[in-house]
Amino acid sequence: MEKYSKYEKARIIGARALQLAYGAPPLIKVPEGTINPIDLAELEFKEEVIPITILKEE
Repeated sequence: MEKYSKYEKARIIGARALQLAYGAPPLIKVPEGTINPIDLAELEFKEEVIPITILKEE
């Protein structure tokens, strides 16, 4: 996994949490008791399965 800044990480997790809140299917098996889309998005980020990329310009 490439290193993301804290701002990039927050943007990725926030965008994915919004998708989940609007009904997007989870990309991992949802742990029992997890209902918060932000928590689920963080788990997906840790598993490196979120299909969002960051293009960095030099």
